Amino acid sequence: MSFTLAIVGRPNVGKSTLFNRLVGKKLALVDDQPGVTRDLREGEGRLADLRFTVIDSAGLEEATDDSLQGRMRRLTERAVEMADVCLFMIDARAGVLPADEVFADILRKKNANVILAANKGEGKAADATILEAYALGLGEPIRMSAEHGEGMGELMDMLRPIADAHAEQAAADAPEVDVDVGEDDEDAPRIPTRAKPLQIAVVGRPNAGKSTLINKIIGEERLLTGPEAGITRDAISVQQDWGGVPMRIFDTAGMRKKAKVQEKLEKLSVSDGLRAVKFAEVVVVLLDVEIPFEQQDLRIADLAEREGRAVVIAVNKWDVEDEKQSKLKELRESFERLLPQLRGAPLVTVSAKTGKGLDRLQQAIMRAHEVWNRRISTAHLNRWLTGMLEQHPPPAPGGKRIKMRYMTQLKTRPPAFVVMTSHPDMMPESYKRYLVNGLRVDFDMPGTPIRLFLRDQGDKNPYKDKKSSQPSRLSKHLKKG
Repeated sequence: MSFTLAIVGRPNVGKSTLFNRLVGKKLALVDDQPGVTRDLREGEGRLADLRFTVIDSAGLEEATDDSLQGRMRRLTERAVEMADVCLFMIDARAGVLPADEVFADILRKKNANVILAANKGEGKAADATILEAYALGLGEPIRMSAEHGEGMGELMDMLRPIADAHAEQAAADAPEVDVDVGEDDEDAPRIPTRAKPLQIAVVGRPNAGKSTLINKIIGEERLLTGPEAGITRDAISVQQDWGGVPMRIFDTAGMRKKAKVQEKLEKLSVSDGLRAVKFAEVVVVLLDVEIPFEQQDLRIADLAEREGRAVVIAVNKWDVEDEKQSKLKELRESFERLLPQLRGAPLVTVSAKTGKGLDRLQQAIMRAHEVWNRRISTAHLNRWLTGMLEQHPPPAPGGKRIKMRYMTQLKTRPPAFVVMTSHPDMMPESYKRYLVNGLRVDFDMPGTPIRLFLRDQGDKNPYKDKKSSQPSRLSKHLKKG
């Protein structure tokens, strides 16, 4: 997970020129006329071995009304709040203008990491501006020429400690997934602790009530809420003991249908929500009872399953629903039909506004986490596999019999299994689904993602030597007798 760099400054100071240089392509339109860039452009930036997301923003204008300039300014300010670091560019030829002083003051309040760069800094004419720039209170300015590539080394030196700190934080926040298991492992999930809390991402479309739900869980109005869709623009995490269990809960920006994502920033917000899924152990997909299971809800739930995370479906605004029994039946039927890959995952009804149903939600999260950690001994698995083969033998495509010889669990978080078999490439997907569904039912693993791998072991049998050695010793004993 790379850090995000937002390039900001007055119009026509060279932001798009620097953006193009960092991404290595002419993605942003560049012109001498100010105000060419009106929205946000995102790209993958690179400086030597540093990799990061870079945002080219609209020029900062002093307008604060609903004019185009005012809307552009608000968009840029939100990009500043979302970014891990801001590069504030001034024009070394024009000098430090009063607008630069206003914007420097805004940046100090909105972002902890601000790098000051004096662009178009070639020649002695820029010397006075470099000295003048110290008065902005943003530290030593980088003397830069985005057009000619000067100052890139200094920029890299400024970004490296931020990148290292970001990588350190990302490693600390990353959940423990795909954990190898062996026969000696305890058949129990990891117990969440204060140092390593259970990580939950609350995701869903805008205005589903995510921030309201988290505020109710933590018992205080810590996250901004309101009737407008899309108030939350980035992923925010709060740590809280919930039902006696230490948890870190990520509130994420609303994820909209791509056609409705008109602002570049909102696209960034969506990608931020997707990253939050990767940093969670349990993903709570929050639906609005009035418009449940829209296409975007299904995509979010499917993404969580593909990432191998435990999933809980929570239906919000249950307090305003009149026909509760018939609505619940309808929801369950829709869930089974539209998300068969998550069959059996918890579906709970809640009211973020009143707090009703939060105890059931907490229990569902803990249950999903326990199943996600499920471990099954090899002996149990092989007895189960024998029964499944007797009940429904694998097909014989092209007349070739497929022999399934041996099964064991490879990993947990989520549960992953391997079956040693002949001709694994010829095994139809339908038979793999038959085995996965059997695992869910027989080992009580509803809803959790299950990974099943087939490996070609030929004629090898892990017990072959053990079995053959026993008769050999017995025959020797009989001969001696």
